[in-house]
Amino acid sequence: MTEPSAPPGRVLKAPENFLSKDGVRTVFREARSGRRDFMRSAFAAAAAGASGSAALAQSNPVPTEGGDPNILNLPAHTTGLGQPVATDGYGRPSKFEANVQRRMSPGLTQTTQSSVSFAPLQSLFGIVTPSGLHFERHHQGWWDVDPSKHRLMVNGGDETLVKSPKIFTLDELMRLPSVSRFHFIECGANTGMEWGNVAVPTCQYSHGMLSCSEFTGVPLKVVLDLCGVDYKRGRFVLAEGADGSSMTRTIPMEMVESGEVLLAYGQNGEMLRPENGYPLRLVVPGVQGVSWVKYLRRIEVGDKPWATKDEAVHYIDLMPDGQHRQYTSIQECKSVVTTPSGGQVLLDKGFYNISGLAWSGRGKVTRVDVSVDGGRNWRSARLETPVLSKSLTRFNLDWVWDGRPALIQSRAMDDTGYVQPTYRQTRAVRGSRSIYHNNSIQTWLVQESGEVKNVQLS
Repeated sequence: MTEPSAPPGRVLKAPENFLSKDGVRTVFREARSGRRDFMRSAFAAAAAGASGSAALAQSNPVPTEGGDPNILNLPAHTTGLGQPVATDGYGRPSKFEANVQRRMSPGLTQTTQSSVSFAPLQSLFGIVTPSGLHFERHHQGWWDVDPSKHRLMVNGGDETLVKSPKIFTLDELMRLPSVSRFHFIECGANTGMEWGNVAVPTCQYSHGMLSCSEFTGVPLKVVLDLCGVDYKRGRFVLAEGADGSSMTRTIPMEMVESGEVLLAYGQNGEMLRPENGYPLRLVVPGVQGVSWVKYLRRIEVGDKPWATKDEAVHYIDLMPDGQHRQYTSIQECKSVVTTPSGGQVLLDKGFYNISGLAWSGRGKVTRVDVSVDGGRNWRSARLETPVLSKSLTRFNLDWVWDGRPALIQSRAMDDTGYVQPTYRQTRAVRGSRSIYHNNSIQTWLVQESGEVKNVQLS
């Protein structure tokens, strides 16, 4: 009999003599508890023969403790009326999933308006991050902007760069031809706290400034074409946000000309959430999240980078010799095992599905290798579809834990031939005092007790 698939941090086994009287009693006892485990056990019963289990359940009814042995004790949700349709008007997660939420790191910043909330990667499936769990990074808090009053201006550094400067309403932008694409967005400082040594305990805090959504909007090039941009001289655009920080970032024109850069108003089938830039944000696939300017109000075309405060002083790489490296925006190939990961506990020896995420700012992930012995031996993981360019890719690998300590790692490769580096390789080039663009291989230690901890191997 095939064992049911296990949720993060658990191995589920079908009870001994599953189709016996005791086995049926176990299933119904779990049903009364309301746990998701019951559903998985029920699937296992079905695989062994639904007709046999049904017959046994009929011939061996499970009584309530001290009750009539001939009365089957069914859970309330199989005997009564459920909740009415659309009581809230907008669907909500189950109350049993209340622990799956974005979380802030206490003391990370002085104010919550200029802070981060981390996505719970260890609790997510597939590649799409639900909009309500998408990580947040704000420089001066978020706003719920009235879309009827929001405007986007397109202009040039001089009148020869843009022949017809224009101001667009959101309605005018939404009348233009739109596209929808899946892309990841990662803060440049994701995993930044781990540069010097282990600093945080869980995958949510080490890698949670990462999300992936289906974004819908208008290619920026379509709008620039309408404004008559001189692409020969105008080789850069400046994106400016409308929030209090006036976030401004330089985007190379070749990225715009590729058609990938979007003026996005949609996310996962609905309008953007306010904390994600409603009603309009820039989507720059493969580039660190700070360039995905939220509350976008202006695009200016120029012939050179602007070197604004958020690219000349902030979001720069400190090199070992003390120099600062600018305009390193691409998020290089990276991966992380999300299950099992730090903070989780394996309750028993046996089969587990090692699962994780891989991504590359330069294109598609082509391969992910997984090691359970700290990089001595590697096995190729399954890449689950869809495998898309500049999007998250889910990988899985079968593993039987023998109860001994294990060091779990993942190593991703992309279609440019780039291979995710170890910490030793990264620090040989970048040193250990940086903040941004840490894409080193992550290691999780599974202890004999089953507890999983964050460790680093050089």
